[in-house]
Amino acid sequence: MKADIGELVRSYGEIRFFPENGDDLWHLHHLITPGSLVFATTLRSIEGSQDKIRPEKLEKRPVRLGIRVEATEFHEYTIRLRVFGIIESGIDTGSHHTLNIEPGYDLSVIRVWSGIDLERIARAVKGSNSEALHILIIEEGEAWLFRIFSYGPRQIWSCNYGSGKTGELNGREEFAKEVIKEALSLPGPLIIAGPGFVKEEIATSLRRQLPSGCKPPVIIDTRSGGPRGVQEVIGLGTLEKITGDIQLAREVSFLDELMRRIAKDEPVAYGYKDVSDAISCGAVSTMLVADTQLKDSQVADLIRKAEEMRSEIVILSSRFEPGERLMGLGGVAALLRFSVR
Repeated sequence: MKADIGELVRSYGEIRFFPENGDDLWHLHHLITPGSLVFATTLRSIEGSQDKIRPEKLEKRPVRLGIRVEATEFHEYTIRLRVFGIIESGIDTGSHHTLNIEPGYDLSVIRVWSGIDLERIARAVKGSNSEALHILIIEEGEAWLFRIFSYGPRQIWSCNYGSGKTGELNGREEFAKEVIKEALSLPGPLIIAGPGFVKEEIATSLRRQLPSGCKPPVIIDTRSGGPRGVQEVIGLGTLEKITGDIQLAREVSFLDELMRRIAKDEPVAYGYKDVSDAISCGAVSTMLVADTQLKDSQVADLIRKAEEMRSEIVILSSRFEPGERLMGLGGVAALLRFSVR
C-alpha cells in the first residue's frame, strides 16, 4: 500500500491511500471506522434530459463523493472492500451509497487517528515491498500449501495420496511429483515444514530442479501437519527472519503466553469487565485485542486508558487461530504485572 499522510492536527486529518492488493484492503477495513469521512470516485446514476423520457435508462457516471461511513465489509475471495454510508459531499447528499473499493483505487480518509492506526499503516506500506511468502506443510501422503497474508495464513492448495501396501512406491512418486510441480510455480520465498522425513526427501528433489539463481526453500521441523503446523512455523519466528514482519509471530507468542498463564492460574485477565478492572489498577503489562473489537467504542476507550498506563497493545487478527481463540475469551485479554483478585 501507498499512503500520503497530510498534516494531522491533534491526530485529526486526512490520509490518502492507494491499495495495491487484498492485504491492503484488509488493513483499510480496520482503518475506515464508523464516522470516518471517505472520499473516492464511484459510479452513480445521473439524471439527464433523455432519462426523464425513459427513466429506466438512467446512466451511471463516475463521480467523486464524500461518504460518512456507517460500516465496512471485507471480502477476501473477491478482493473487495465495501464501504457503506451516507453521501455528505457531492451529488445526492443525504442518500445512502456503497463504495466498492478494489486494488488500484485511490481514496482519502478523514478521521482521528490513533497510534495503533499509524502503526498499521506503516506495516501495510512496508509489506508492499515484500514478496509473497508460502508455507508448504508435508506429511506422509498429504501436503497443504498456505499463502501468508497480513491477517494470517490461507490454504490455497492441497494434495492427498493413499499409501496402501499395493502400489505404495508409485503413490509416493506421484505425490512427490505433484508437490514439486506446485512448489516450482510459486513466486517468492518458500518454507517447507512438517513432521517426519518426507519433507526432506521432497525438498532435496525440489532443489535439484530449481532454476539457477532461485533461493532454496527453508526447511522447518514441526510436531504437527496442516494448519497447526503453519502456526508452529509462525510461532518459531521464521517469517520474521525471511520478511522482517514480526506481527503474526507476536500474535502466536502472546496468545500462547495468555493460555499458559490461564492454565497455571498466573496473573491474567480476560473479558471486558476483568480487563477494565485491571487497567483501573494499573496492572496491565500487555493488552491483547481481537481486531473485530476495534470499532467498539468501549474497547477503544480501554485501549486509550491502557496506553496512558504505558501498557503494550497487541492486535490479533480474528481470521488467524490465535485471534479466533481470543474471541472465545471475549475478544480482549491482558497479561498482568500483578494479580488484582
